Amino acid sequence: MTTSTAIAPFVSAVFAQGYALGLGLIVAIGSQNAFVLRQGLRREHVGLVVLFCALADAALLTAGVMGMAQALGDSPRLARLLALAGAVFLAVYGWQALRRAQQPGQLNASDSGAGMGRGAVLAQAAAFTLLNPHVYLDTVLLVGGIGAQQPAVMRGWFIAGASFASLCWFMLLGFGSRWLAPWFARPAAWRILDGVISVTMFVMAALLLLRHVF
Repeated sequence: MTTSTAIAPFVSAVFAQGYALGLGLIVAIGSQNAFVLRQGLRREHVGLVVLFCALADAALLTAGVMGMAQALGDSPRLARLLALAGAVFLAVYGWQALRRAQQPGQLNASDSGAGMGRGAVLAQAAAFTLLNPHVYLDTVLLVGGIGAQQPAVMRGWFIAGASFASLCWFMLLGFGSRWLAPWFARPAAWRILDGVISVTMFVMAALLLLRHVF
């Protein structure tokens, strides 16, 4: 058995963990998602918006994982504390998703208004992405902290999984907006989606505790 064949299952698992975590955190009602959906409905610079949002997430994810990995260094105590904090955060996030599933909202995106130029659209995409404090808490601290605890050779795959989840979601919102808008306008759809997110977050919190704390 070759080395690449032996590590393939671990690569897949790390990629899947990054994908599930990235998707679980990004799929929520918010201003950025509403903006991407609106641009898709209006068919204005959709590719540019999707590309910017996905690249921004990838850059923040990479900075988070690499920065947290450097901060952790050779401190097992800090790594354990960070894993515990991450598990608590994921559990709280899962509880919030469960609460949202019981009282679902809806994602509205207006298809009205005059068309905007490429620069204005890009400026708005940057504002919705970078001026949101939650993006730094979720992407840089939480995802970065969890990704930094992966073996060094696996961190790239974790980043790839989380970044791919971001790209898939924004592409779905932007290019599938005509089909998605009526679906997202129904509270029942968000109830199902938030239920899935809740289960995913609880499972990942448990795995994080089992792997790094207990």
